[in-house]
Amino acid sequence: MSAAAQRYSATKTAVDGVSVVRLTNEADGTTVSVATGVGNIAYEFLVNGKNAYWFPYESAAKFAAAPQFCGNPFLAPWANRLDENGYYANGAKYLLNPGLGNFERDPSGQPIHGLLAYSPAWEVVDLQADGNSASVTSELRFGEFPALMAQFPFAHVIEMTYRLNGHTLETRTRVVNRSAEAMPLSIGYHPYFQLHDAPRDRWRVHIAAESLWELNGKLTPTGKKLPAADRFPEADDLEIEGVFLDHVFDGLRRDDAGFAHFSVRGKREKLTVSYGPKYSTAVIYAPNGKGRNFICFEPMSGITNAFNLAHRGLYAGLQQIAPGETWEEVFAVTPTGF
Repeated sequence: MSAAAQRYSATKTAVDGVSVVRLTNEADGTTVSVATGVGNIAYEFLVNGKNAYWFPYESAAKFAAAPQFCGNPFLAPWANRLDENGYYANGAKYLLNPGLGNFERDPSGQPIHGLLAYSPAWEVVDLQADGNSASVTSELRFGEFPALMAQFPFAHVIEMTYRLNGHTLETRTRVVNRSAEAMPLSIGYHPYFQLHDAPRDRWRVHIAAESLWELNGKLTPTGKKLPAADRFPEADDLEIEGVFLDHVFDGLRRDDAGFAHFSVRGKREKLTVSYGPKYSTAVIYAPNGKGRNFICFEPMSGITNAFNLAHRGLYAGLQQIAPGETWEEVFAVTPTGF
């Protein structure tokens, strides 16, 4: 199964026995690899042989056998943490069933990262290649899976499209609400990026945000917003040596098209992550420590614990999808100097 046109190609293949879709721009030396059966995670974004994603595995097979967060994981139906063993939607409280074993907890015991991080339920529905780009669209029909619906009883369909255009990779997400009630939306991505031409402690970060949410000791927002400059006075050009980043940013600074641009740079290499207008929140994660040579710019539809904070009147930005309606947004990654 493939589509090819001139310089671009989109091919469904097997790598180390793992089902993978490859998007290639041969003229520019760029290849994207997506493990469609492992959460539909793009794990390679090779530019001139250098992977813009952090992928600490020797092979796709080892990744599929014991997956951990890397590449571009998708977080849904809740992104990041919940501060209870449940959540509120449309005024009702829904309890999670830990006995189903389909969600994880953080070190504080809080449910984290939703239900779909490594899901095998994605199906490739379209491959395209023309003179301008290559793309793959995959679909997950959430409402067809009882163990998913038991945790989040809103029938919906998720469509994810990776599109390679030049050295830019777009990830477009569409969510169609098939349920009879409004569906609260708390989704996002947790992409892991790396540079190759400078030590991690010499990377410099641009934070395109005016504010951040105060976090409690369990890293969930208290409901209070603070000026970003109070915590990060050098946010436009922050060297991350000795800096622990796991913060929830708001008030994103946007261009005329509504996009907010975050970036990290080394000596010559630079990665820019551009958030579409409906990604209202940016989580930046860059922990210190050996083997953590990465930074995450995470596009989010809302803040951590959005369902519960909205119910308590502490967060006004929760997005919803009316019955039968569709939510759609894109974020893009552009490496330069690779």
